[in-house]
Amino acid sequence: MSQETDTTGDAEVREGLEAVLMVADRPLTEDELSQLLEVDAALVSRVLHGLAAEYDGEPDPATAGFGARRGFQLRRVGGGWRIGARQEHRELVSRFVLEGQTAKLSAAAMETLAIIAYRQPVSRARIASIRGVNADGVVRTLMTRGLIEQVDTDEVTGAGLFGTTPVLLERLGVDSLDELPDLSPLLPGVENLDDVLPSL
Repeated sequence: MSQETDTTGDAEVREGLEAVLMVADRPLTEDELSQLLEVDAALVSRVLHGLAAEYDGEPDPATAGFGARRGFQLRRVGGGWRIGARQEHRELVSRFVLEGQTAKLSAAAMETLAIIAYRQPVSRARIASIRGVNADGVVRTLMTRGLIEQVDTDEVTGAGLFGTTPVLLERLGVDSLDELPDLSPLLPGVENLDDVLPSL
């Protein structure tokens, strides 16, 4: 009877974990999930590992069976757990996101995104000074796409300062901004923005 109760509890926890992880916008730790579901962390850990194995098509002792490998996976990343597309399907998913549901980014948006990536945290005024045109519309577009976000506020002017999000790194296929290529190939003729631009 105890085993049946445990199985029932596991099933409820499995469903809860899947529901939360499917909508989470960041990796969630076992402690966070344990507190959210109000169950023991050891149970959460056991179920998470079982789900990961199930999605990989491996036998799951909790269900005494295994099925086909899924197109998505559950894995530990960034100190927590997250559901995402498998690495081998990144190109397909990127093509769908960038060319299917949404239009490609305009040249102005790409230019603004490059400025933010290399100069962050950066204000709209600084972006406008680099591009020579108002950047409000483009910044809003990039925020809507989840590629940038306001990360700070300038203590002097009160202006919002923008930086890139993990979504951009994920789409570029890099782990950190340190892996971005040198600036000059992207903005020819500008070898050092600090020498060219005044501080705003």
